Amino acid sequence: MNRTAQVSGTIPAQPGPRGAEGARAAARSTDADGTEGAVISDEGAVIPGGDSVVPGDGAVIPNGDSVVIPNGDSVVTGDGSVIPGAGPTGPTLRPGERATLRLREDGPQDEPEPPRYAPEWLQLREPVDAAARAHDLLDPLRIRLANLPGRSGLIVHDVGCGTGSMGRWLAPHLDGAQHWILHDRDPYLLHFAAVTGPRSAADGSRVTVEARRGDVARLTPDALAGASLVTASALLDVLNREEVETLAAACTGAGCTALLTLSVAGRVELTPSDPLDQEITEAFNAHQRRGGLLGPDAVTAAAEAFSERGATVRIHPSPWRLGPDEAALTVQWLRGWVGAAVEQRPELKSRAERYLRERLAACEAGELHVVVHHSDLLALSRPTAGGARA
Repeated sequence: MNRTAQVSGTIPAQPGPRGAEGARAAARSTDADGTEGAVISDEGAVIPGGDSVVPGDGAVIPNGDSVVIPNGDSVVTGDGSVIPGAGPTGPTLRPGERATLRLREDGPQDEPEPPRYAPEWLQLREPVDAAARAHDLLDPLRIRLANLPGRSGLIVHDVGCGTGSMGRWLAPHLDGAQHWILHDRDPYLLHFAAVTGPRSAADGSRVTVEARRGDVARLTPDALAGASLVTASALLDVLNREEVETLAAACTGAGCTALLTLSVAGRVELTPSDPLDQEITEAFNAHQRRGGLLGPDAVTAAAEAFSERGATVRIHPSPWRLGPDEAALTVQWLRGWVGAAVEQRPELKSRAERYLRERLAACEAGELHVVVHHSDLLALSRPTAGGARA
């Protein structure tokens, strides 16, 4: 995910305004198990606190804190307790027990910090992300997963899952039963991701979802024991070198494959061109590297980290291609891109304001085309005796 400065009209810093369009009052009722809750229509489910509405199929929000996924597949709660999910990798349920999952803490957590990314922004970019990801990496990934020893299903860890778009894209491209474990520091996004997670694989096999609140900096080989695959989308470029090394060590130590997509490459092409394009790009790239973050250097650093630990690494371009059909995303991206550049180099402000006005006008007229370059990385780790099994 590309970090951008908040400027007038740019991407909201908070995930979902209160009273968001489509939010609705819910009638009070009682669940079958006696829990008083809010029953939502079959058009969607309300995230805790009623901040916004998530597409769904008729969820129940007991006490404003939990979500019962359609078909009774799973429950998300915020109380920190653990009830593992059912499914191909889950425990056998006792008679009358519902299949559940719960949001849980993976060890001590730091003080809560403001959410970085708004679900509205993540939803806006999701179809463009899906079109951009490198499909050429799917065949070698499928071959590796199909040949895992003792495979009876896939266990996939989605690190920095956001709203869960990676699972919605990848799960339908893979065969066989899958259990997705979603990791994010933001409990709001974790609820969102669990509600809208994938439900079926390419061959119709069942997909189950579990949410864990946690930080990539705390990821260890033990945490990935038994994992088939680690995925992430738009994550590497907001990590520092130590965090990338931690991620590579965890994956290779557990012997599991990693598919890490949509890391910024530091190159942008705008048509028609403008003399300020390169200067804005350079300032934005410097902003991405602030505080020791890797920004556009992330894929190279990750490739080195995985290779040094014995993994076979493949890198493939995955550019966003934005035209008139993607104007809404282009507008938000432009505001954030230019805003970050100005935050890094305040002396650009007056010229950047003129530049942004002209670019937004061209976008509105359907005359602007943008290519934002990204890279996808596939790291095939050497299997270990205790890893890469389902």
